[in-house]
Amino acid sequence: MKYIRSSGVLMHPTSLPGKYGIGTLGKEAIKFIDFLILSGQKYWQILPLGPTGYGDSPYSSYSSVAGNPLLIDLDTLVNQGLLLESDLIDLQLPEGEVDFQQIQSTKLEILQKAFDNFSFSSDDLLKIKFENFCIANSFWLNDYSLFVCLKKHHKLQSWLDWSDDFRKRNPEALHRFVSENFHAINYQKFLQFLFFQQWHEIKSYANKNEVKIIGDIPLYVALDSVDAWSNPVLFQFDEDLKPEFVSGVPPDYFNSDGQLWGNPLYNWESMRKDGFSWWVNRIKNNLLLFDIIRFDHFRGLCAYWSVPAGDKTARNGKWINAPGMELFTEIQNQLGDIPIIAEDLGMITPDVVELRTKFNLPGMKILEFAFDSGEDNDYMPHSFTRNSVVYTGTHDNNTVVGWYEGIAPHDKKLLFDYLDIDDAKIHRDGIHWIFIRLALSTVSNICIIPAQDLLGKGAAARMNFPGTASGNWKWRMKTHELNKEMAKKLRFITNLYGRLHGR
Repeated sequence: MKYIRSSGVLMHPTSLPGKYGIGTLGKEAIKFIDFLILSGQKYWQILPLGPTGYGDSPYSSYSSVAGNPLLIDLDTLVNQGLLLESDLIDLQLPEGEVDFQQIQSTKLEILQKAFDNFSFSSDDLLKIKFENFCIANSFWLNDYSLFVCLKKHHKLQSWLDWSDDFRKRNPEALHRFVSENFHAINYQKFLQFLFFQQWHEIKSYANKNEVKIIGDIPLYVALDSVDAWSNPVLFQFDEDLKPEFVSGVPPDYFNSDGQLWGNPLYNWESMRKDGFSWWVNRIKNNLLLFDIIRFDHFRGLCAYWSVPAGDKTARNGKWINAPGMELFTEIQNQLGDIPIIAEDLGMITPDVVELRTKFNLPGMKILEFAFDSGEDNDYMPHSFTRNSVVYTGTHDNNTVVGWYEGIAPHDKKLLFDYLDIDDAKIHRDGIHWIFIRLALSTVSNICIIPAQDLLGKGAAARMNFPGTASGNWKWRMKTHELNKEMAKKLRFITNLYGRLHGR
């Protein structure tokens, strides 16, 4: 797919401001889109929207299809008559980082009240919409809602530790559980109904104003997910449904143990037999949510690091080939030319470049990487190609300000020489605006700026530290930080470098 010259902002919905402790799909999301419109941006990039599990990571979700109930906007439910304004008074919190544990308990409690009100409501139209949603999405919604209720039944244990009847999906046991827990299962379906109703309103508003959504597909699913529980034949499990091998990345200069991610690995042979239908359906579902898909850990579709299950590090893993070429050929045959961005960071081999090039997929360029390894790397701006997406940094990197504060002296010299700048210019203009201007000026067709870099935030605003399981994904913007003056400045630079009208 060919992309016109344009730009956008990376901001996960949880990072939006608001009075209930976490960003939601309500008026602040609309205001953010208004900022994008005012500043001449054409894209809103987000992280995965699924319900998060351990560590609150959007990249470790209970489902590859479902939405995160914590993103449901409560004020919208008041407008729908499902809650009263008085119900929300005690939920208001001062602006600050997301406290996921607190939000999880308080928000799900009030959402339960909304469901109870819905159950006794006389709003027949809303009930018809809910019933239609359940029918249209039954292919994933039934299993997901059952999975969540079974987790609660087993005190949130992983499905691998459930009793055999439920772990191995005994039909009689599942039928009995559904009959005995009909209301609780319907509540989970209701949460998904609200999420998707609100998300489609947000996406519709964005699209009507010529703003496209870039969404994220993690390569792997979580081990403790409905995907793994309901489709064990698609993963490298033994006869007792225990993983034989798990995901990770090999040791490198920075980490002698590598990184042990622990996701279940795909049984590619099993997937190949039915024409990769699970993948085709996953892509199809995500295209209902997003206009463009960023494919995380793209290189794992060419070869993946396979670690024996039970190992404490990723040292003993090995590279195994994956059928990425076959997969994308099948996706293209069934769905046509799909708008995909390939996250091709890390150890990139010729087969990764070949796969990306074969399907004309833009790769990623990170400006922070340009000045860490000298001039002879693929991230120096003069080496970019048009079919790429340039970022100042990503959710896995430090903010530009935080990065600059920790830069090594020889890298700082390279930065100064390359951009012909000095300390005085950085003090006057701000390193973040220098990087934003550099990113917008590159030949890359798409430029994405993290919101933290627009705001000039330091290291405390970093979204994620890869390899750490807690303390991430908490950053939130404060109300009115993205103001008209900033929009005007961003629009001017966007227009200056030919991104306002796709020149």
